[in-house]
Amino acid sequence: MTVLAVAEHRRGELRDVSHELAGAGREVAEATDSELHLAVVGGDVESFGEKLVREGVDRVHTVDHGEEFNHDVYVQAVEQLAGELDPDYLLVPHTVNGLDYAPAVAERLGLPLVTDAVDLAVDGNLVVTREMYGSKVETTVAVDADRAAVTLRPAEWPKAPKGGDAAVEPFDVSIDESAVRSTVTGFEEAAGGDVDISEADVLVSVGRGIEEEDNLDIIFDLAEALDATVSASRPVVDNGWLPKNRQVGQSGKVVTPDVYIAVGISGAVQHVAGMKGADTIIAINKDPNAPIFDIADYGIVDDLFDVVPALTEQFGG
Repeated sequence: MTVLAVAEHRRGELRDVSHELAGAGREVAEATDSELHLAVVGGDVESFGEKLVREGVDRVHTVDHGEEFNHDVYVQAVEQLAGELDPDYLLVPHTVNGLDYAPAVAERLGLPLVTDAVDLAVDGNLVVTREMYGSKVETTVAVDADRAAVTLRPAEWPKAPKGGDAAVEPFDVSIDESAVRSTVTGFEEAAGGDVDISEADVLVSVGRGIEEEDNLDIIFDLAEALDATVSASRPVVDNGWLPKNRQVGQSGKVVTPDVYIAVGISGAVQHVAGMKGADTIIAINKDPNAPIFDIADYGIVDDLFDVVPALTEQFGG
């Protein structure tokens, strides 16, 4: 038996979700006594291939074709990889790119497709956990088939640990160039795209507890002292105090920083869905019953207008 997970890269960087897929794939492989194979299509495949060598990975396949994501190339490449490896389970990131090609590949391979998985288990066949109604309800989907394709939500699995001795092997594909009907010619930042919070190592995130826009100055001061990036919960963005590209949550961006400092954020499920994968979560809130404390590694129950300037002075001095 074989589990095949397809890594993702963008603009020359291997994305964190690739290592999360390796972690999820390792769990499924161990539960089914299977081999775990990872694949990467395009980009700097030599460098990406070496970075994908992680504990539990048996083999890494590199497809040297193109630099950036292309639907037509990915569909053909993944279909040919699956034809060669005959995987029982195909794992793909639940991202803009993954959702672009996964349905087409599943249709070509005749596989049932389950999207946006937050947990996987094997009970005879695959059982997929999904969330509904703004992450307020969990549902389980029992896949009534021996094989399946699944898209995995980023930040739901820990990254597979570094190490291992997987072989990195080039995989030759035969791409029908006449079927490649588009190409990436460049990237242009969207309006308001001054920062990419999904790439930040440290985030200072602000919520409705900041009360008014003028008070954001103390948040930016703390971020500067910590060499961090400022992000926000939805109420701050809805009020127009910060642009949409800084919003964390189900309707914003999923982030996985090393440190996430939640300032004046209550911790609604929609927000938590976007940041619970952070390595360390620090919450500052004067309400001791705020849900954010349920997932925080460290909590400060106090007025943020006292705590934040004190932290800034401590780290900025």
